[in-house]
Amino acid sequence: MALMRTSRVVLMVTAMAMTAAACTSVVDGNPTASAPVGMDAFYNQALSWGSCREYSEDQMPRDAECTRVTVPVDYANPNGATAKIAISRVKASGNKIGSLLFNPGGPGVTGLSMVTLGDNTKLADRFDRIGFDPRGIGASEPAIKCNTAAENDAQRAEPNKDNSPAGIAALEAENKDFANKCLQRTGKDFLAHVGTREVVQDMDVIRAALGDAKLTYVGYSYGTRLGYAYAEKFPDKVRALILDGALDPQQDPVKESVAQAASFQKAFDAYAADCAAKEKTNCPLGDDAGQATKKFRALVDPLWDKPVPTQDSRGLHYGDAITGVQQTLYSNRLWPALTKGLRELSQGSGDTLLALADMYDGRHDDGSYDNSADAFNAIRCVDDPAISDRAIAAQQDADYRRVAPFLDDGHGSNAAPLELCAIWPVPNTSTPHKLSIPNLPKVVVISTTEDPATPYQAGVNLAQQLGASLITFNGTRHTVSLSGVKCVDDPVIDYLVDLKQPAEGLTC
Repeated sequence: MALMRTSRVVLMVTAMAMTAAACTSVVDGNPTASAPVGMDAFYNQALSWGSCREYSEDQMPRDAECTRVTVPVDYANPNGATAKIAISRVKASGNKIGSLLFNPGGPGVTGLSMVTLGDNTKLADRFDRIGFDPRGIGASEPAIKCNTAAENDAQRAEPNKDNSPAGIAALEAENKDFANKCLQRTGKDFLAHVGTREVVQDMDVIRAALGDAKLTYVGYSYGTRLGYAYAEKFPDKVRALILDGALDPQQDPVKESVAQAASFQKAFDAYAADCAAKEKTNCPLGDDAGQATKKFRALVDPLWDKPVPTQDSRGLHYGDAITGVQQTLYSNRLWPALTKGLRELSQGSGDTLLALADMYDGRHDDGSYDNSADAFNAIRCVDDPAISDRAIAAQQDADYRRVAPFLDDGHGSNAAPLELCAIWPVPNTSTPHKLSIPNLPKVVVISTTEDPATPYQAGVNLAQQLGASLITFNGTRHTVSLSGVKCVDDPVIDYLVDLKQPAEGLTC
């Protein structure tokens, strides 16, 4: 059973203090903090802004500008190879405080289009809003490359494999083949330096190149890890952090994956109850929410052996059906699409679920893919300690099926394949640990009670470790800030602009 490609990263970068040189520079007329030794050329670089046309396939505002920031591939060797980090900007319309950096999570997701967040608010007036594609992702160079588009399509269409000895051997062989492709097409040196450890250092270079003495940042999902990892490494460079959809830095990744599965089951159950109430007899899972998992399995299990047709010649295979369903559980706004997809499936077609799976996997209408899936795997394997004990892998698989029966394909056993990271060609660079960041300015964590991807308790735990203010949002969705929920947005904006703390115990 494949683990969901969501924000399952829970590890923390080890803080490695870098000695600062006693010098101050000026970028775009603004004084920056001292550059670490040997890093002056990166921290003091001039940026050349231009059109975003060649940077992003997402819809960008007319006034958006893009450029690339040069960074070392290996910060321990700043005189070696370099990478270029794509960033976007929409300038402040009024009296500027500084820059506001955004990251959407993943890991592996492009962030250039996030410059639209905060439109028609004080954020647009007071900040240059900055999006970025973390190293290896999107328009940043070089890119993480593993599978070709044809290989992705072929992989998605392969017959399903169970947890029999033969199935486990086949799955592990596929993992090895994928890892080898990543190694060959990305290169070992770059592959070893695509994790959170490096990205937070890139963020500090971006901060300096933009002319900001301190960082103001909004991170969602895995982006919360970038935020607290930055705070741990550069606590004196933090102005304000919003961490929404938080991860627990000290949580064991096996326990985290099981907790996440349980949260997805809760989201599925909430959808089923909503569907039964609104659709009555027309709900494809029936009018009894208590039987929804059973009804769902009856719809998707036949796909294990035979896909259903789609207008696209690929058809809907079992794995894509599950992926399409997972995509809709991130937000209740996608529940109508799930109802449509399941209704189509009950009628023998799979167009909507295939389109949802394509959205999740980064497949475009022309058949090309973005590199989000490749990047997700490469980043998590350098961020996470691998699960290389077969007994632990087997228990994880059993627990996953137990807490999320709607995802149990019925082909489990007392064994499971080792995950991809167990044979990854470069070592991980992080381990779980409790945060301790003395003198960190007060930051804000937001956690949603029924968040399927980043369970609520993880946000509670992170807020405690950071001494942060906690905003609780009651809902079934993944992340909430700056999405039009006034009870959340107003205190978030007041904090980012004026550093005003939210009311203690704020619940929306």
